Amino acid sequence: MQYALSIASEADPAQDAEEGARHSFTELVERNAQLVYRIALAVTRNPHDAEDVAQETFLQLYRGGRWERIEEEQSYLARVAWRQAVRRRSSQAREQELPWQMASPEAGPEASAMDRELEARLHGSIDRLPEKLRRPLALAALGELKLVEIARILGLPEGTVRRRIHTARQKLKQEWSKKEKSRR
Repeated sequence: MQYALSIASEADPAQDAEEGARHSFTELVERNAQLVYRIALAVTRNPHDAEDVAQETFLQLYRGGRWERIEEEQSYLARVAWRQAVRRRSSQAREQELPWQMASPEAGPEASAMDRELEARLHGSIDRLPEKLRRPLALAALGELKLVEIARILGLPEGTVRRRIHTARQKLKQEWSKKEKSRR
């Protein structure tokens, strides 16, 4: 009986390996969940869709077993999340989307309405940018990715990414100055 108890208490190497793999995957998710979510949110502009994209990104990574062989995990996860979000957004492009709303709990109704209007106008301006300018601008706006990583995600030279971000910002600035002048 004592022999059976000692055998039962010994750890199963296969089970330990599986548990260790699960633990390291959990650490990978915890380290990168916010980045993946923010990228998805930048593309989908919908918190629920962004959560779905983030979950799908990590699920796809886990199912394929590729997560153990990633060399530059932030860049890789950013690319996967970006592609997932673009696919989701393009599949929903035919539907009319409501502008993403983010109201401050402390703001009054007028301030909230003005914030939503400004945000909707800004998103409209960004949506009118050509795709080649909009993508690098969205990734740069996250603030967590370096130009080198953005270039790798988009498959472009770093100088091209820098120029496109600058051009996108200039176009937005010009559009908003024209709107301000016409309001006066």
